Amino acid sequence: MSAPCEPRATAPASAPPVPPVPSATATASASAPARRPALDWRIRFAGLSLIWGFSFLLIKVGTEGYAPFQVTFGRLLAGTAVLVAAMVMRRERLPRSARTWGHLTVAALLLNALPFSLFSYAELTIPSTLAGICNATSPLWGMALSVVALSEDRPTRRRVAGLGVGFLGVLTVLGAWQGFSGLDLPGTGMALLASFCYPVGWIYVRRTLAGTGSSTLALTGSQLCLATVQLAVVTPLFTSAPTSFPLLPTLSVLALGALGTGLAVLLQYGLVQEVGPTTAQMVTYFIPVIATAAGVALLGEQLSWNTPVGALVVLVGAALTQSRPRRTPATAPIPSPAHTPEGSLPAAPAPGSPPVEAAGHGPRPPQP
Repeated sequence: MSAPCEPRATAPASAPPVPPVPSATATASASAPARRPALDWRIRFAGLSLIWGFSFLLIKVGTEGYAPFQVTFGRLLAGTAVLVAAMVMRRERLPRSARTWGHLTVAALLLNALPFSLFSYAELTIPSTLAGICNATSPLWGMALSVVALSEDRPTRRRVAGLGVGFLGVLTVLGAWQGFSGLDLPGTGMALLASFCYPVGWIYVRRTLAGTGSSTLALTGSQLCLATVQLAVVTPLFTSAPTSFPLLPTLSVLALGALGTGLAVLLQYGLVQEVGPTTAQMVTYFIPVIATAAGVALLGEQLSWNTPVGALVVLVGAALTQSRPRRTPATAPIPSPAHTPEGSLPAAPAPGSPPVEAAGHGPRPPQP
């Protein structure tokens, strides 16, 4: 799937990115002692990597029984249910401003409804392994946008070099020297466009939804709910109601939504709070590896040498685009994870969700 230019890797997938916003709840909790999670952060980190890595396989299986828009609607509906349940348990309040709801509607389209649907359509004709690798290009698109959009996040030579390295990796994956022979160009183009949606969406959120006073969870849940409504309107226009509900595709769609678009968001919030965004964002580099392994092992997808080699080059380029100059301790104090403002937490990319930055300077989960 969460999923800018400003952000660095993410999306994905895929769950839904939301903006950094200070909240009264976050301020009050800053002075409260942090509760130790039941599971060690390493276990939750591994679980998050597996959930997002398998999202592309689940999309592929889901499209074997349902139309792409139906897969997207099902995952959004299941993901929204998980986040609404979490909001009820934590007694979160929905945003009250009509302006906020208007901006969330645009964010829902850019970060959830559109990229999720594009990945579903793409996987009708391309393997899940290729879709997972395309999702990893999200930070490269974000870096490219930062160059052309004259953002406040001025690119360094190393980050610009990372952009070049990353797109060289993309050409390697696609087999450019063979004239893209055997490659489904429309499907690949849709997967790359889906990954491009995440940094565009994050630029929008950062510039329109800061300082709303609502918690990150409330904004994420509201955003997913709006994306679900959008798909509820669009789906009947392009598809007919399913005549059957095959077991495996149905379970895949439910798992894709409840785990990859719902639970994954909550896991990532907890990781950022406990170990900080720098460590949490490392999940980005495991997603294409897991997606490739799952596609080959469980779906029998073919893998030529240029796919893993190109994927490795893409990840190296993505890592370089996220590098920043070191600052002295006097100007860059290390905050305690226990006092991370709630509003600064990133949300989940996204395979449709591709990887998300907190305030533009943290991990952006790709929203498969």
